[in-house]
Amino acid sequence: MHENWYNNRTSDMGRIIAIANQKGGVGKSTTAVNLATSLALAEKDILIIDTDPQGNSTSGFGIARDGLDKTLYDFYSKRCDIGDAIKETSVGHLAIIPSTVDLLGVEIELVGREGREHILSDSINAIRDRYRYILIDCPPSLGLLTLNALVAADSVLVPVQCEYYALEGLGLLTNTIRLIRNSFNPGLDMEGIVLTMFDSRNTLARQVEEEVRKHFGAKVYNTVIPRNVTLSEAPSHGKPALFYDAKSKGAQSYLSLAKEILHENGTRQRA
Repeated sequence: MHENWYNNRTSDMGRIIAIANQKGGVGKSTTAVNLATSLALAEKDILIIDTDPQGNSTSGFGIARDGLDKTLYDFYSKRCDIGDAIKETSVGHLAIIPSTVDLLGVEIELVGREGREHILSDSINAIRDRYRYILIDCPPSLGLLTLNALVAADSVLVPVQCEYYALEGLGLLTNTIRLIRNSFNPGLDMEGIVLTMFDSRNTLARQVEEEVRKHFGAKVYNTVIPRNVTLSEAPSHGKPALFYDAKSKGAQSYLSLAKEILHENGTRQRA
């Protein structure tokens, strides 16, 4: 059954990108919110699936988590179909499956369920053709929520903070991707690596950038996300950076990243 799902993927369906890093605080939710917004502004229909119980992608669009009718938790606990949990955001062309703290209990609830690694992948085809991209914001751990995201995804986009342990975290994630390929999802690809929270005045940040580019080459995006006040402040106002201060370096950097991704995927489809 799961092999058939993989083989039945078609090129006209939306591309599913998991935004993941087992290390926390690297800018996963910031990237999910602002990349999705930038892609939506290019008039591409986008869906974010917020699989992090912290719900930062959900609150990043000003969505109050205590008044939600249906969330990702309801899908995992069989209270609704995946399509029923989709909620429109204030950004045109952009929807979200929101998260709440209830998701913390999912890992325990799913332990005994047969096929628990494939719950998301078995359902996502029902909504896949509605969107050009589906971005999955993963929690900073390798539990069942992240595993479901990686099994359902076509590729993994990895935000990497330019600090001392960056390469160690990347090594762990590339090993995880290898394991997922071998066991669950043979087509899982590395979408790319985006360097985040970059401060060009910092010698260590420049050294980390050099090392990451040396090890991963063309997989590292040319766009670098700077350490930026707008990116830090916008979530507390429930807005993506482009709707908080569109001219800021942070907002502009995600527009640049979106252009790179659209170009690369266009090239991939033509090949």
